[in-house]
Amino acid sequence: MSAAWLWIGLGGFSLLGLLAAEVRRRPLARAASKVACSLGFILLALSQGLEGRFAQWVFAGLVLSALGDVFLIFPSGRAFLAGLVAFLLAHLAYVGAFAAEGSPGPWAFALVLGVGLGVVRWLWPHLEGWRVPVLAYAAVISVMLLFALAAGRPEARLGALLFYLSDLFVARERFVRSEVLNPLLGLPLYYAAQYLLALSVG
Repeated sequence: MSAAWLWIGLGGFSLLGLLAAEVRRRPLARAASKVACSLGFILLALSQGLEGRFAQWVFAGLVLSALGDVFLIFPSGRAFLAGLVAFLLAHLAYVGAFAAEGSPGPWAFALVLGVGLGVVRWLWPHLEGWRVPVLAYAAVISVMLLFALAAGRPEARLGALLFYLSDLFVARERFVRSEVLNPLLGLPLYYAAQYLLALSVG
């Protein structure tokens, strides 16, 4: 457990540096802190052991998420699309993990569908040429959340929910309104999500 706290500490310390870099608009410090924070959740998962299908699928999702984090360091549209694909694959890996834990009920389906349609309606006027990839991503992350809600692991359920919420701030930053509030709220949600998912493999 001491190793786990070491990597959680790395994540918390790096997150503080990342938020400070966002406020001060220091791209090099932002990149370094982001890589360190993402490395932390990978090392945390490794410290828990990766025995069984669930752990291995979650670890694949964490690695793909870290790759997406690296892509999103760069401001270009091509890098954003690469990040979107990496995170889409990460969510598919998480679905592979959660699907073995249980089947979602109709109430969960109705809830996730309603929220997803509301998010798409909010973003739709702002998407322009991004409608197809964003719709695909929204569908996959919604399926991920749906199966997570049926999983018997509370860290996985909460992690998936926080991941979903954090992506709303990524979408707002990219498509609706760019302001420092988006990363200040979205990044803590995102990294809390990934560290919870990493803990769920133990």
